[in-house]
Amino acid sequence: MTAQEAISLIPNGASIMVGGFGLSGQPLSLIEALLKTDVRDLTVISNNVGQPGQGLGKLLLDNRLKKAIGTYFTSNPDVSRFKREGKLEVELLPQGTFSEAIRLGGSGIPAFYTPTAAGTLLAEGKETRVFDGREYVLERSLRADVSLIKAYKSDRFGNLIYYKTARNFNPLMAMAADLTIAEVDEIVEIEELDPEIVVTPHIFVDIVVRKEVIA
Repeated sequence: MTAQEAISLIPNGASIMVGGFGLSGQPLSLIEALLKTDVRDLTVISNNVGQPGQGLGKLLLDNRLKKAIGTYFTSNPDVSRFKREGKLEVELLPQGTFSEAIRLGGSGIPAFYTPTAAGTLLAEGKETRVFDGREYVLERSLRADVSLIKAYKSDRFGNLIYYKTARNFNPLMAMAADLTIAEVDEIVEIEELDPEIVVTPHIFVDIVVRKEVIA
């Protein structure tokens, strides 16, 4: 399946998780394929919204995003501008809370308590409780309709391995969506990958496409 064929499964208004830390580990071919569709009103769950005019930043400039949930958006000043202009809703989470919310979303746990953000603006409107004398904030876990992830290699079953820091949020997001589409540099035959180094088992991967965009 090509990236374009895989992306055609995403409807308007979908929630999508997109792996990557900045552009590292971001599935750029899948994002480019999404730009070629008419899909919009997306809620994107990603560490940040790429960089100006790069990665997810392209989707933002093309007015495809309705809401962004992530941990920092200062790498892309367009996010602040779109928020000020009322074109984008932004939900900010501490980075550890963000990754744990995705991990637990993939594990079927709907919410959890964490002391991070207690007593700050990020805790406003959220339920809090005190355990052993310390205040904790109730955070909802995160799931999405579709996860777009980037891996280094896949075998024909969809078992994935990652390359260094490009691993970042991708394995967690593979578990936390109804449909997971993986973009990979290379697809190898079954049994070519050492089972001991597989990070994401194929059971979490629905579609694998080969990278088409050179970062």
